[in-house]
Amino acid sequence: MSEARVLEEYYTYGDYKLWDDDLRWELIDGKAFCLSSRSVGMSPGPGMAHQALAGNLFFSLKSYFNGKECQVFIAPFDVMLPKGGEGEDEIDTVVQPDIMILCDMSKLRPNGIKGAPDVAFEILSPTTARRDLADKFYLYERAGVSEYVIADPHNRVVFTYRRDAEGRFSFRKVYGADDVLEFGMFPELKIPLNSVWADY
Repeated sequence: MSEARVLEEYYTYGDYKLWDDDLRWELIDGKAFCLSSRSVGMSPGPGMAHQALAGNLFFSLKSYFNGKECQVFIAPFDVMLPKGGEGEDEIDTVVQPDIMILCDMSKLRPNGIKGAPDVAFEILSPTTARRDLADKFYLYERAGVSEYVIADPHNRVVFTYRRDAEGRFSFRKVYGADDVLEFGMFPELKIPLNSVWADY
């Protein structure tokens, strides 16, 4: 696929499943975004800080949820976000959050998750920051994600958003490098952030 096609055409998950270029893609309202770096003009792969933070957060979450009903997944893992009752191949929004927590196992499919995870995590990088802070914020809000966590590995700060009764991300909290990350859905889950920055 050329970059021009990515910018100009409308795609669905049915198209996405047929791509065999071994690159990582996301679809947002039918527009394709490449998350890989092997083609000219595509986003570079995640750096060391991103990878270390993702790994440390995933380890903390996986340890907490071991033996519990909810499960933790790490990218690449497709999350299909239908707008209504469309079939899987007609879904035009498919994303790969860096980490996600899923408690409703009926959404789990062999090829990913169909429906909103309970918690979505995105780790900022220079090439994805705008999409994570703007496009995905509204996308996750629209889809029904309960909590959205945005981590900035370079400034060592974490932003969390929770849904209110009207379904909007109205509650916002900012955590510094030495704070303890907390979750509205899981009051007993507490992650000391100084432990997740430790590898870099």
